[in-house]
Amino acid sequence: MKIKMTWWKQIGLWIAALILTIASFIFQRVTGPTQPVAEKIDFNGSPVSFEFERSHITDSDQPIQIWAPDTSITGTLIYRRHRSFDEWTAEPLQRFGEVLASSLPKQPAAGKIAYWVELQKGKEQRIVPTGGTLITRFRGAVPNAILIPHILFVFLFFLLAIRTGLEALSSAEHLFPYVLWTLVFLVIGGMIMGPIVQKFAFDAYWTGFPMGTDLTDNKTLVALIAWIIALVMIQRQPRHRGWVLAAVLITLVVFLIPHSLLGSELDYSQLSETLP
Repeated sequence: MKIKMTWWKQIGLWIAALILTIASFIFQRVTGPTQPVAEKIDFNGSPVSFEFERSHITDSDQPIQIWAPDTSITGTLIYRRHRSFDEWTAEPLQRFGEVLASSLPKQPAAGKIAYWVELQKGKEQRIVPTGGTLITRFRGAVPNAILIPHILFVFLFFLLAIRTGLEALSSAEHLFPYVLWTLVFLVIGGMIMGPIVQKFAFDAYWTGFPMGTDLTDNKTLVALIAWIIALVMIQRQPRHRGWVLAAVLITLVVFLIPHSLLGSELDYSQLSETLP
């Protein structure tokens, strides 16, 4: 009976870790600065809806489309390269049936464009999205053979980190293998696969400390240091779980930072050309 309860306890801890991991990944997805902005609004009695991207591949212009069946509604796309001295470009949206459309010119990897749309119906004007200016970042295409393993290993790292924390809370025994495998998956997913993904997407392997301020790279580095310290300390003192709990807490804190916040950004001051 005791063995059966132990198995149920282990299964329960794994299920709890999985739920917390999935919740954390969902949080990262919905709060990140590259997630699309979608709205449905009423513009002077007429329905309007849209979904604006905040991330696009470098191979093509980024489409801007607004569903506005009322043909009296017109629109103008306003944009310029982010953190540049470019003049703002105003480009009328073209109507294709119920859709108003235009596009943002494609940029090199890590290039950003600030934009919004001004809608007009008669004498009424409205800026969309409601929150004002959006920033979209261009990225290179990452092969699925690279991207999928990266996501998988990062997911497994976070799952193991949470599971290790739950193990540390319930028992101070047998923590070393949990900490070791957590560190292994972090190294593979974050420190090996991560820079490869970064290179494909933004033409740089590392843009965190000391090379830059990319929070994704920096939070991975902080987590790595925390888990290395936890591994060393738990090897010296197998029952001293404080270092392990500290590593788990640090992981939770740094991974609450939205993905891609303060990410790679092209310095337009180094380029001579302007927007086409």
